Amino acid sequence: MQLREFLPKTLFGRMLSIILVPMILVQVITVFIFYERHWDTVTRHMAANLSSEIAFLIGDLGTSPDAEQIETVIADGWQFFNFPVNFETALTLPQKNNSIPKTYAEEMLRTELSKRLSQNWQVDVDTDPNLIFIDIQFDTGVLRVYASRKRIFSSTSWTFIGWTIGSSILMFGVALVFLRGQVRPIHRLANAARQLGLGRPAPDYRLEGAREVRLAGRAFQAMRHRIMRQLNERTEMLAGVSHDLRTPLTRMRLQLALMQTHPDAKEIGNDIDDMEEMIDAYLAFAAGEGEEQPQETDVSALLARLVEQAQKAHKFDISFTPPSEPLPAFPVRKNAIQRAFSNLISNAIRYSTKTEVSVRVRNDEVIFSFDDNGAGIPAERRQDAIRPFIRLEESRNRRTGGAGLGLSITSDIVLNHGGELALGDSELGGLRVTIKLPI
Repeated sequence: MQLREFLPKTLFGRMLSIILVPMILVQVITVFIFYERHWDTVTRHMAANLSSEIAFLIGDLGTSPDAEQIETVIADGWQFFNFPVNFETALTLPQKNNSIPKTYAEEMLRTELSKRLSQNWQVDVDTDPNLIFIDIQFDTGVLRVYASRKRIFSSTSWTFIGWTIGSSILMFGVALVFLRGQVRPIHRLANAARQLGLGRPAPDYRLEGAREVRLAGRAFQAMRHRIMRQLNERTEMLAGVSHDLRTPLTRMRLQLALMQTHPDAKEIGNDIDDMEEMIDAYLAFAAGEGEEQPQETDVSALLARLVEQAQKAHKFDISFTPPSEPLPAFPVRKNAIQRAFSNLISNAIRYSTKTEVSVRVRNDEVIFSFDDNGAGIPAERRQDAIRPFIRLEESRNRRTGGAGLGLSITSDIVLNHGGELALGDSELGGLRVTIKLPI
């Protein structure tokens, strides 16, 4: 077991711990020193003073004081020590009180009285919340001294404890407000970066906080603007390229229509179809997701619909297993995700005879699995399969070779959604394609 397992996981929690832990240690040490030194010393002195005054007051009474001596003690007690004193004749105290003291002050008082009084005595600190009753046994009766509780219980101790707790709460409140203000801009920056990584809109936010945090935020916003500008420029360029390429192809197709009787017309038409298909694939890869905005989408239902369409259109053995729990809708670029799933299903139809598609949710991500019984892809070539313009099938045939962009486009779409695409071995004997998307 390591210390980091007990540390808070968030930056706010860790910064708060840096302030709270030393503060608590200082307060604990301070209170310990107070109780060890101040409380013990003050309580002992107060108990000793009270015991000395009582011993001095009754010092001349002997064991059997007469009425005159009792009157003198009562008068002196009130005049010199502020002690109300009462004498009950023919009263006998029980055996010496051996009960356990409930407080440290009571324990000190009993200790000091034992040192200074030879008579049998008892102390009562529970009957009255403001007074201490000290009963002293004589042969003719019992002398009771009424002493204020303040004589042995120091009020400054509670003042100190209250100040300690109050100052701790005040310091905690100040630290909490300060740290929230410092962590808030970091949280905004992290959220903006996450939204950008997920391919979602990440608008500018007001820069605040420490200088280093503002510099990081300013750098991030500048980077986001550069990325968006490059994407817009690429889109505009591709629009022009698409027009420039499709115009001569259209003229060629019109000329071909005029030469239907030519023996090579069919072959030329197939070549034009190949060129258009390759141009569409290249443009789709280069354009990425274009200007499509994320929208709340039930991705599981979308995938189920694509599987059903593949079953009906191609009579293909493909099955779909929905998640065990309903998958909530979350923002994605719907058309782009549909294109990614369609590419995977098309590859399965092209290279296998059976495919199983499943969806499951784990923590804050949804996992899509595409398993087929095809030939699969060797482990050493799986990274190449995701790279653009790399065809594992070297044929130029449209049926088997393609343009080498299917998995590349799918991987690019998944990455732009903040997800992950991985290739592995399927239980059906072929390829497993796994897509992980954050919810």
